[in-house]
Amino acid sequence: MTTLFISDLHLEESRPDITRAFMDFLSGKAQGAEHLYILGDFFEAWIGDDEHTPLQEQVAAALKALNDSGTAISLMHGNRDFLIGPDYCARFGATLLEDPTVIDLYGSPTLLMHGDSLCTADVEYQKFRTSMRNEQWQSMFLKRPLADRQLVARQLREISMAKNKGKEETIMDVTPAEVVKVMEEHGVQRLIHGHTHRPAIHDLTANGQPAHRVVLGDWGENVWWVEASAGQPPELKKTPL
Repeated sequence: MTTLFISDLHLEESRPDITRAFMDFLSGKAQGAEHLYILGDFFEAWIGDDEHTPLQEQVAAALKALNDSGTAISLMHGNRDFLIGPDYCARFGATLLEDPTVIDLYGSPTLLMHGDSLCTADVEYQKFRTSMRNEQWQSMFLKRPLADRQLVARQLREISMAKNKGKEETIMDVTPAEVVKVMEEHGVQRLIHGHTHRPAIHDLTANGQPAHRVVLGDWGENVWWVEASAGQPPELKKTPL
């Protein structure tokens, strides 16, 4: 049995190639897996469970088929799709995870995160993240008409892209000290996350012992996933999109 981890697919109608790759992943690699974890930015944008686009319907149906076959599914919010709610997850039997969450991965406590909260050098983004995760703001936003929310989502995306162009690459990466701090707070030697689009396995020291940070890649050019099984450390894998 294997456990799979993916993140940063950024599914959207303008990238049908990514959707096809995801469908192939579900009907191929994910078949027979014990658990599939989706660690955020699954969709490029999400404005509420009451939106029902053809893409959202297609994805939900495919995930339900996987869940019905015996694979458990867990989903974590990213910075793009933090408004995915329990209604959408219920459609394919997924568990909505808190960020961060510690799981028992074949006997090894493993911390799962999207990863954006680790980028503490990007002070401007962290302030934005805090405001967007405010429950009162989210409740008010979700009460607005669907068309209004679609407009706001497009505007926020344009603003985000414009601001990121002017930032140094190091600012948008994780802060090493924050990584160690979070791992020690949770008492783990392994962290798996996405967000940065910088796939790699990093060796570090946490809790006075060797530790590992596994970073998932985005699906812009390749299909990235982490595969874990009993007795084997997690492996970072890819295939061309």
